[in-house]
Amino acid sequence: MTELLFNKRLHVLVKNKDTDERRSVIRISIELQSTSNPVHRKDLVVRLTDDTDLYFLYNLVISEEDFQSLKVQQGLLIDFTSFPQKFIDLLEQCISEQDKDSPRFLLQLTSASSAFDHSPSNLNIVETNAFKHLTHLSLKLLPGSDTDIKKYLAACLSTLKEEKHLLDQKLRKTEEDLTRQLNYAQQTLSEKSRELDKLRSEWMSQTTSVSSRHMQDLTAEREKALETQTRLQQQNEQLRQELESAHHKSTQEFQSRVLELETSNRDLIEKKYKSDSTIRDLKAKLASLEEECQRSKQQVLSLRRENSALDTECHEKERLVNQLQTRVAVFEQENKDKDQLVLRTKEVMEATQQQKNSVEGNVESKQLQIGKLEATVKSLSEELIKANGIIKKLQGDLKALVGKIKVKNTVTVSQEKVLQETTEKLQRGQQELQETQQRLKQKEEEAAKLKEQLEATVQKLDESREVLRTNENVITWLNKQLNENQLSRKQEALGMFETPAPGLRTGSVSHNLLDSKGFPSSLGQGFPITSTINSKYPLSCVSSGPRSVLTMHNQTAGPKAGLVFLLFLILILFDRNQSFENWISCSFVLPIKLNWFDSGSDC
Repeated sequence: MTELLFNKRLHVLVKNKDTDERRSVIRISIELQSTSNPVHRKDLVVRLTDDTDLYFLYNLVISEEDFQSLKVQQGLLIDFTSFPQKFIDLLEQCISEQDKDSPRFLLQLTSASSAFDHSPSNLNIVETNAFKHLTHLSLKLLPGSDTDIKKYLAACLSTLKEEKHLLDQKLRKTEEDLTRQLNYAQQTLSEKSRELDKLRSEWMSQTTSVSSRHMQDLTAEREKALETQTRLQQQNEQLRQELESAHHKSTQEFQSRVLELETSNRDLIEKKYKSDSTIRDLKAKLASLEEECQRSKQQVLSLRRENSALDTECHEKERLVNQLQTRVAVFEQENKDKDQLVLRTKEVMEATQQQKNSVEGNVESKQLQIGKLEATVKSLSEELIKANGIIKKLQGDLKALVGKIKVKNTVTVSQEKVLQETTEKLQRGQQELQETQQRLKQKEEEAAKLKEQLEATVQKLDESREVLRTNENVITWLNKQLNENQLSRKQEALGMFETPAPGLRTGSVSHNLLDSKGFPSSLGQGFPITSTINSKYPLSCVSSGPRSVLTMHNQTAGPKAGLVFLLFLILILFDRNQSFENWISCSFVLPIKLNWFDSGSDC
């Protein structure tokens, strides 16, 4: 049972025997292993690794017995149960101080050898103060063997495969969610487009019905007022053209909005297809990069095996060279001995030459000995020449081996560079995936904005429907009022011709007389100018004369007043911005000067 207590990257000062101090980032992991097979036992495992160098591995296993010895050696005041937490607290203090210029707590990794190869190293936690460096804890770590490195690399590979599997599952889920959301958005857009078509058809039918009703009203008014039709025809046509232009503008605006929505929908579909294609390309790139990474790892492993084999061969060749060098030294010593013998023989020859006169009988034997010695010297010189040739050959073989080792080292460096490039490509692929996910989120936001715009257009269409309904109600009400007004006018005209009122004269009118329903009377009676006209339709002819009381003749009063009233009714119909109550109040209390029609002045 293993429990991971700490796993973080820290800045560590690395010290070697021959090199200067350097700062590197090393991952420190602390695990608590508990075994209960034969005896219940707990071990604390400290592991040092480097993410950039996969073969950098140092391990330390601390049992309770080892901790007792460590406690005695370094004067610790804690038990084995509280030691892991205190160790982690010291590491956290090192992490908090590592970004400062002069940190208080430091981590040091020292080694007695020149390089971190096969020698144990010490991990020291040092606190610096103004007086000295205090080492709180010093742990002796052993380098990992080949089996330990293989196990560690296998564990890293398994964790990477699990992370890759989880990422693949997340990608699949996100793709499914995005496809569902896109399908839902497309369905909603199609539904909204159908609703827009329905609203268009309803709008067109309503506009045609309104225009037909309006034409019917106009034809009825033409039949009723043939005399006033010639004067008001131009103004009526102008107003109708304005209405049609406004209606055309509104329909064009709706059509342009629908076209914009369709284009945006097409753009979204195209972007969705593009994003799908990019996702496929990224998947293919990921697969190819993973294959390349596996191949490069296999090549690196094979090259490292070859490098180790070459190292062993190189060691064997060095041993052979040392043996040959010893042999050469032996041969050189024998050659020196032979040279000394030759010198001695020369001395003997000189002695024999001096003793020639005395020893002439022994000359032949001495000459034979001299010939034998010369033959041995020649054979020794030939053996020396052969030994020098063998030494030269071995030196050439050594140079070739050194060149091969250099080539293998360059190949391994290039393979490591390829590995780094593949890892960078993988990181780029992951970044591109994140960018595609962000683009998809932006597309979803754009789809939501389009939905809001569609809702706003639907609300505007509803408002326009309500405006049309109010206009139709106003038209029907005004038609009723016109009919009633004309009937009352005819009845009053008949009453006046039969029995004229006693207080009336032919050339003057009385003041402040209004109809019972609030309409201005058109039977030759006047009223004062008391109300102001709406600023949207100013009539300059209201205050053109100096008189404040309107006068008219009995013969021409009825039709002219009805004509003016009809004109203001039409103005009420085609004004969409003003409220109904303001127009009614302004039209009912509007001062009318009937002599303006006789004079032919224009508002």
